[in-house]
Amino acid sequence: MTINRAFTRIEEGEIHYRYAGNDSDETVYMIHSSPASSVILIPMIEKLSASFKVIAPDTLGFGDSVAPTQEWPSAGDYADSVIRVMDSLEIESCHFFGSHTGAHIASEVAIKYPDRVKKLVLDGIAMFSDEERKEYLEHYAPEIKPDEFGQHLVWAWNFVRDQFIYFPYFKKTPEHRRAEVSMAPPELLNKLVLEVLKGLSTYHKGYHAAFTHEDKVRLPLIDVETFCGASEDDPLKTGIDKAEELIPNSSKGLFPSESSEEGLSKKAETVTDFLNG
Repeated sequence: MTINRAFTRIEEGEIHYRYAGNDSDETVYMIHSSPASSVILIPMIEKLSASFKVIAPDTLGFGDSVAPTQEWPSAGDYADSVIRVMDSLEIESCHFFGSHTGAHIASEVAIKYPDRVKKLVLDGIAMFSDEERKEYLEHYAPEIKPDEFGQHLVWAWNFVRDQFIYFPYFKKTPEHRRAEVSMAPPELLNKLVLEVLKGLSTYHKGYHAAFTHEDKVRLPLIDVETFCGASEDDPLKTGIDKAEELIPNSSKGLFPSESSEEGLSKKAETVTDFLNG
């Protein structure tokens, strides 16, 4: 299935999005993880578009979308912008798929605008302790600006690469090594780095929204049917049980790793079955 690209305009400015599938099918709105853009969702877009019309925008301040207007937007602020995108694309209601940072944003869409959400899939959601939140806010997503010696270019490459090696990436010790994950090929690293560089001065705002999201208070307010999942090699998979306990009308399960075609297909099949069920 061909993936197309386009822009739409909301009050903040232009929003870039990828889309695929048939207009006659149910729509799935996909919200990507940090720090890149909807480019990271391309494999799942390709799979899900066989059954759905898929819309996958770059979140404000990521990829080719305009930056948020707030200095420190919350997950709820990002959710409000999602509704503006839906309105601009004339989407009354649809299914939602949110990954990592996108899971926090999608959950807020479901809480604040339940009439706009049919079913919700959370693909990895961080359920951190207060100590972890403090540590991640301090170390995970530093504010970066272009440097006259190009040091920001080196930083971006290492930032993306190291996330495939360690979790959290800033703890480069054997006990934090992601042994179950293979290093991404240079071509993929380059693609992700380029997306990070597009949002160099604003990428950290999405992380901040996720790390400050009051998930333990907010998730019980979700009324729509929800699937709490994560891939087997996802470092956030420990959040599945906690999220499922908090969300009233929810179920949970592990997805296979997307690193193989078989695993990717099985993950898409699980999501499709849930949304069509």
